[in-house]
Amino acid sequence: MERKISENRTLRDYFWIGARGFTMGAADVVPGVSGGTMAFIMGVYDELLDSINALDVHFIRRALTFKWREALDGFPWKFLLSIAVGILTAILTLANALHWALENHPVYIWAFFFGLIVASIVVVRRRVGNWNLVNILAAAVAAVGAFVLVGLSPSETPHTPILLFLSGAVAICAMILPGISGAFILVLLGKYSHVLAAVKSFDIITVMLVGLGAVVGLLSFARFLRWMLKKNHDLVVAILTGFMAGSLRKVWPWKTFESVSETFVRETNYLPAAFDVEVIFALVFVVIGTLLVLAVEHFANRRATAAQ
Repeated sequence: MERKISENRTLRDYFWIGARGFTMGAADVVPGVSGGTMAFIMGVYDELLDSINALDVHFIRRALTFKWREALDGFPWKFLLSIAVGILTAILTLANALHWALENHPVYIWAFFFGLIVASIVVVRRRVGNWNLVNILAAAVAAVGAFVLVGLSPSETPHTPILLFLSGAVAICAMILPGISGAFILVLLGKYSHVLAAVKSFDIITVMLVGLGAVVGLLSFARFLRWMLKKNHDLVVAILTGFMAGSLRKVWPWKTFESVSETFVRETNYLPAAFDVEVIFALVFVVIGTLLVLAVEHFANRRATAAQ
């Protein structure tokens, strides 16, 4: 069925897929926000996992032997290209603006993303058909785990080839999980600044090691995650919902900062002491983020209904 849908897509359809990729890229630019969350609420998460899984041994063998026609036959390259272009466009166009906004108006930006994730939790939890005791407990454990994870201090580890490879693999696995930021995982592993410096200085060896780990991690973990979704959909979605709930700690708008090392600043959440103008505007941004997700879900449902 996925291939039939892909074959019947128009240029306009791929434009909207690219727009979804744009939201994923915008989320990945912000520390602590996962592009996987955006993919989930935009309705392309399942197809994204299926498309990544299509990068199997047969495709790689045909591509390496330059049998491009055979490799691309039935391969969802238009979908993946649209997503990739959207993500890249967001990173190139929004990175500086978002970083400026986070430095100058952090409360409002975090409030907006807080609203996005709150609404995302509401949207995603509806996809669990049966909230039985096991699923509720799994979601609770995942929420606690994510809450603890995003509050950890970074470790200091040597920049050896094997650790760079493993860091790339773990970070990309986190990136496709709703609620967990791959960039934040690199921070916890003590590799974020090193990888960022390697990119800026064109350190090809470091970039290749991290990139190779990311490719291996993506291909293996996406396959496992897709298998789990097919085997026990409600349990996996309940766990993902818990991840998103726990990640709210990272996007809480009001924070204090304490230097832990030269490359990391610990964030501590607090409640504002007074109900002032800043709090009012922050709540407005929470509402805007919430309504935006609900509007997107409504739009996606209408398009899905019209396509049937």
